[in-house]
Amino acid sequence: MSLATVKPRIRVIVDNDFSGDPDDLYQLAHHVLSPSVEIPFVIGSHLRLGDGFDPSEVQAENAVRVARGLLDLIGSSIPVVQGSNVGLTDAVTPIDTPAARAIIAEALREDTELPLVVAVGGGLTEIASALLLEPAIADRLTVVWIGGPEYPGRPKPPGIDGSEYNLRIDIPSAQAVFASSVALHQFPRDAYRQALVSLAELDLRVRPHGELGHRLVTAIDQLSDKLAGFGFLGGETYCLGDSPLVLVTALTTTFEPDAASSAWELRPAPSITDDGEYGPVPEGAREIRVYTRVDTRLMFEDFFLKLERWAASRP
Repeated sequence: MSLATVKPRIRVIVDNDFSGDPDDLYQLAHHVLSPSVEIPFVIGSHLRLGDGFDPSEVQAENAVRVARGLLDLIGSSIPVVQGSNVGLTDAVTPIDTPAARAIIAEALREDTELPLVVAVGGGLTEIASALLLEPAIADRLTVVWIGGPEYPGRPKPPGIDGSEYNLRIDIPSAQAVFASSVALHQFPRDAYRQALVSLAELDLRVRPHGELGHRLVTAIDQLSDKLAGFGFLGGETYCLGDSPLVLVTALTTTFEPDAASSAWELRPAPSITDDGEYGPVPEGAREIRVYTRVDTRLMFEDFFLKLERWAASRP
């Protein structure tokens, strides 16, 4: 078996806030370079209003533009669909967007047997809206989400204040997804913070490899320069916290496909409080998969080598 002979065995809708933290660019590039994944479309979604990465009121529009630019650079024609520029007002009222309707249409397809995953690296607005608009899709897909705070018994980062970043983008949407019956795989903050790369790795394993490698590392360079202007020293690493979305979709085992090299546990789905914490477990709550350890070796080595291979294939 060689990579050249691999065919798609899973459909992945990529949903991310591409005008924000540049870790989503690495995740998108890695997914596109993975032949076992069929990506029907990409969703550009919003950040929290007033977010420092993009303080505009058109964050989803900007996300579409950024994602389109990266896909064009790779040479991919995958469509990019715009999500809402704002979050839900409550946990029961959807926002009817082209992105939510596209999720519904993809979930209801009858012409493919490939399992469907909605891989979310930001807020849950679009999948929550899709589930509220058409509850029947809940048993036709799996949601993989980067977000949520540590569960009880797991240590929080030093000096942490407030709810977790991606959950805070749209708390009502998280309330809706956690209260639904959809299969949910979650990488809470203590799991996705394990996705650390060193700046030396990025310099030697990413930057030299074509326009794409240069674009990806430049995005982090620019952010580092901006933070340094405020007196913030970021050290020698960067967290590519959205990359586990690739690990558990493209890089699963040959037989009985699963993310066997990472660790997870089953937990009853908690409620989500209005301040972005875990609340009581509702009676009859389904179990969700919560990741506790990420196989960063497989995840990052695979990305570095696929990027090198892509760059070598360019004219």
